[in-house]
Amino acid sequence: MKRIEVKLSLPVVAPLLDVIRELAEGLRQNLAAPPGLTDLDEEFRAAWAGELLSAQTDDVQTLLALFDGEFFTEGVVAFDEDNAEVILRACAAVRLRLRERYLKPMGDEALESGDVDLMTLAEPLRKAFMCYLFLATVQELIIQHLDSSILES
Repeated sequence: MKRIEVKLSLPVVAPLLDVIRELAEGLRQNLAAPPGLTDLDEEFRAAWAGELLSAQTDDVQTLLALFDGEFFTEGVVAFDEDNAEVILRACAAVRLRLRERYLKPMGDEALESGDVDLMTLAEPLRKAFMCYLFLATVQELIIQHLDSSILES
């Protein structure tokens, strides 16, 4: 099984984890990307949305679990074929919520290029943007270094 371990800077990552934890509460209650299921029966739509919300909550908890006591001791997180897909989904959900809640005024081009002068941003916006970039980097690492077949399942 392929596995990648990444050593991270605790002083840089710890504040970003606070941002993720803050958003995780809202992601337990609302989908990051609600499906447009208007043509479905209300009961079926509610059941489907409930299952999606439960899966999203589990995914985000799996992401946060990477940053446990061992991480704060060693500064290392590990991704493998067992957790990669879940981590990708969790990162996507948190990034969508970051965009919606904090980063929408910046525009998609600035978000995706990362071409932003951090010093001009207020502290909450700076942390949100850095968290957005951190999660994008995690996604890129997983996609580049783990077997692509995990993404096709």
